[in-house]
Amino acid sequence: RPIRPEDEAQHLAFLERLAPEDVRMRVFYSRRSIERSELARLTQIDYRLQQAFIVETFVGDQALAVAEARYVVDASGEECEFAVVVADDWQHLGLARRLMHSLLRSAAEAGLKRMVGDVLATNHAMLSLARSLGFRVLRHPVGGAQVHRLQRMLDRPVQSEPPAGTLSTPA
Repeated sequence: RPIRPEDEAQHLAFLERLAPEDVRMRVFYSRRSIERSELARLTQIDYRLQQAFIVETFVGDQALAVAEARYVVDASGEECEFAVVVADDWQHLGLARRLMHSLLRSAAEAGLKRMVGDVLATNHAMLSLARSLGFRVLRHPVGGAQVHRLQRMLDRPVQSEPPAGTLSTPA
């Protein structure tokens, strides 16, 4: 579902639970805390300029975020940059693929022409997923060999939409 301002506490808990390697794959460096202003920026979004989705599960009646994906529209209004992160215990269940399908569909419906993302060269899972979704893997204009630029035009449908339904809790 789309993220909402009232998700701030849940989103902070999600970010704090992420494994250090997952954080490094998402933001390219390790960090120990998140500023209140950044947390507000991540949950109080202008849906014309960005989109963010979270995946949550419930422990009793308490919602628990387990994955997040977002895109931000660039100044041209034609391109957006995406990012995805899935909690360690919830990886390899298809959440990133489902989130990417949601981002691609949302960006295309918003009239955007292209989606890009920067990915560490060591993030083989994301590179593989991106290729399967029709992204081209390009040399990053400033990141050198350590970072790749993913790019996909949004004028064609996404292949192999995942089936609808719920996922079970990881073992």
